[in-house]
Amino acid sequence: MVYQWYPGHMTKARRAMQEDIKLIDLIIELVDARCPQSSRNPDIDEMGKNKARLILLNKSDLSDPAANRAWTAYFESLGFAVLEINARSGAGMKAIQGKVQEACREKIERDRKRGILNRPVRAMVAGIPNVGKSTFINSFAGKACAKTGNKPGVTKGKQWIRLNKGLELLDTPGILWPKFEDQAVGERLALIGSMNDEILNREEMALSLLVFIGENYPEALEKRYQLTLDTAGADGDAQTSLHSALALLEAVCKSRGCLKKGGEPEYEKGAALVLDDFRSGRLGRMTLELPKKEA
Repeated sequence: MVYQWYPGHMTKARRAMQEDIKLIDLIIELVDARCPQSSRNPDIDEMGKNKARLILLNKSDLSDPAANRAWTAYFESLGFAVLEINARSGAGMKAIQGKVQEACREKIERDRKRGILNRPVRAMVAGIPNVGKSTFINSFAGKACAKTGNKPGVTKGKQWIRLNKGLELLDTPGILWPKFEDQAVGERLALIGSMNDEILNREEMALSLLVFIGENYPEALEKRYQLTLDTAGADGDAQTSLHSALALLEAVCKSRGCLKKGGEPEYEKGAALVLDDFRSGRLGRMTLELPKKEA
């Protein structure tokens, strides 16, 4: 299956973000903790190379805790401040202010030396679609935050939300579409639900996911579906083959009653169930990619 995004929006979004970046001190970038690299846009690094950076691993309650630690260490090694959060539940949100201060330490110190005290840090929230930016902004800013209006020297129409004395948020969040020459990136984004399922083959996606789970989190199959590669009639190789995954999907259909009239497996229904179980965390905490080790 070929995964496609919508490159037509790209140029307009990039231009708007380039304009906005001139006005801010800090880029707060949201990524999905289940695939932190795949859910980034590399243009943000290019455009924001002279800005302080904070990466928020959102939905970190759904991702593998050991992988969260690995990704935190990886991004910190690149010089970014990093925090695990769940914007929906509010977990980790109270620590953001401290991380903002940490990320902008140099800027705050520069201001202090120039005699500028207590100037708020100006930040923008960036990220690809569906990583939870709106939920984050609503949760972080709250409904009580007043917009501070247009500032001198700021492009007309730009609105700033004063979150507190130390932080202002540009209310036009930077949205960029990911580029994926690598189809694995598109597949991971499809699995976490960042693409419209209606245009995708859910059976292929579920088979691919079952291959991944069989190789990396086999205990999840047993816990959720009372299945092992053996009981599902899989071939037992160290690498879970597509044949094994099909056997697993068939077994899931049987164990969950996803059957047609004659008792034949209803694969599409079973596939939708597997994808939903993964996305909701019912299969347990899983991460689809780890940081690449430097050669």
